[in-house]
Amino acid sequence: MSWRGWTAFIALGIIWGLPYFFIKLALQDVSPLILAFSRVVLAAAILMPIAWHRGALRSLGDHKAAICAFGLVEFAIPFTLISLGERWISSSVTGILIAMVPLSIALIQRFFGIREALGAWRVFGLVVGFIGVAALLGTGSISGSLGWAGVGCMLLATICYAIGPLIIQRHLHGLDSIGPLAASLVVAALILVVPAVMEFPSRLPSPMALLSIAVLGTVCTAVAMLLMFYLVRHAGASRASVITYINPVVAALLGVWVLDERLGIGGFIAFALILLGSWLATRGSLARSSSEAVVNA
Repeated sequence: MSWRGWTAFIALGIIWGLPYFFIKLALQDVSPLILAFSRVVLAAAILMPIAWHRGALRSLGDHKAAICAFGLVEFAIPFTLISLGERWISSSVTGILIAMVPLSIALIQRFFGIREALGAWRVFGLVVGFIGVAALLGTGSISGSLGWAGVGCMLLATICYAIGPLIIQRHLHGLDSIGPLAASLVVAALILVVPAVMEFPSRLPSPMALLSIAVLGTVCTAVAMLLMFYLVRHAGASRASVITYINPVVAALLGVWVLDERLGIGGFIAFALILLGSWLATRGSLARSSSEAVVNA
């Protein structure tokens, strides 16, 4: 990977460690649906004019289904689930659970025509990663039925985030990234608009909540997704997803240092097991799928 790729990798790792902190702040004044809707609307408002000006929307006619699917699984569903789940669990635990994305991709990528061999070390990595998740959930970080409901929200969001990069690599790989990204954000906004209107707040949220929404929509969504498309194009979905080695660290540190969340030694050990498992599960060269060969021909 080039120095530009590494720069994008590090930047995205830091940027995607921020959302869980700002979501926790915003939820003090807005509902999960309003927060998710605001994020996608703001990001779409930023990227759609740019995509239009660049002519990146003209080539999307044959990719409508993939764009709608990407908008659903990368934005509408996980943004809502993460915002809902963070009502009941800490932002640091949320960030650590999202670190399961590489494990999920390693398990489901064959269903998207991306064939990457699972050798003994990679299977071992999957086992280690899931042991880490079990350890995290068993160290007292989660309590009560609502806490476990929050965990369920995060696990479903993780599956969605695993599907998103695979859709890019399988169906959107050869396109100008800003076109499908902007269109997917519009799709997500349309999906969320009716439920969001039903929960529209009766008063203006606090300045802190508005600032949090602004950061989530501009930096953590618009800028971050452009970086993600760039990394998937140059490193593959499995390699790009390894960004989750960095962003949970940022999320955990912000939660513990700023929000005074408690993780404990057991939580950090579980986190280390998840990262080790993710690294082992994504080792080796990514074999080119037949779809990539067609796109790159």
